[in-house]
Amino acid sequence: MFENVLKEILNHDTIIIHRHHHPDGDALGSQIGLKHLILNNFPAKTVYMVGDEAGRYGFMADSVMDQVEDSLYPDALAFILDTSARALISDERYTKAHRTVRIDHHLFVEKIADVEVTDSSYESCCGLIAHMALELNWKLTPEAATALYTGMVTDSGRFRYDATTARTFRLASFLREQPVDTEKLYRDLYSVDLGQLKLKAEFINRIQLTEHGVAYIRTTREELNKLGCDSFTASRGMVGVMADVTGVDIWVNFTETEQGILCELRSGPYNINPIAVKYGGGGHAKASGATLKTWDDAERMLADLDEMAGQKA
Repeated sequence: MFENVLKEILNHDTIIIHRHHHPDGDALGSQIGLKHLILNNFPAKTVYMVGDEAGRYGFMADSVMDQVEDSLYPDALAFILDTSARALISDERYTKAHRTVRIDHHLFVEKIADVEVTDSSYESCCGLIAHMALELNWKLTPEAATALYTGMVTDSGRFRYDATTARTFRLASFLREQPVDTEKLYRDLYSVDLGQLKLKAEFINRIQLTEHGVAYIRTTREELNKLGCDSFTASRGMVGVMADVTGVDIWVNFTETEQGILCELRSGPYNINPIAVKYGGGGHAKASGATLKTWDDAERMLADLDEMAGQKA
């Protein structure tokens, strides 16, 4: 499955790694992990990472992005990781690269790169890259292993979500052959200060339910400014407060920003991805996202989700 990826790496001296906007642990983990895998196994290569800032995941080692000149792209290989659609890619200069490779575990939306390695049966993009390292017999470093393990942990919900399989644990075991400091990792991932707890309580108090039990939270730009938190924290960071409400099988978080209304859709038994795609988004069967233009669009999306919840899973 990875032979064509290897060929592209061998044929390029400069490699630039992209991923999606507003990175989570899997996007950064796959980016950092792939960088260190290439540097360790092909030391003559020059590898860069580009994109917006790490934000919440800035605790990850080597998570600061590189400043890359436009002039490097025409001879470079560009990787696009953990991204299902062009509109989600951070830094559009990948289009200027000599060749492109995409590695992704989301449901397929569109062709993006010259070489496509996509498989939605993986719990994370990091898991897919770990499998590549194992299959190609690449040497693994603690830096690469820690980054990839972080992505597997975050995208599997600490190995809780149903995308977790026996293969997930085999690949995690492969990574854990390196000295991964899981105590520090989990402390960084899950430690919460008092301010964050109070913010979480604020969002819990905003939860509303539709007729058929879809949980949702609406946050306007004005409310977001008053809360004093960034859009990523309010949107993806708070969608989980609805995850364990009794009787709720679908939940969605709407957050208004300058770029539009960010929508984070989640479910247990339902495939909510087609609704996300309908509104220009994408993702996984039970965890997807989209960006809407108006609150009217949000109401229509909510109505579609409510209709889905009214049917038997």
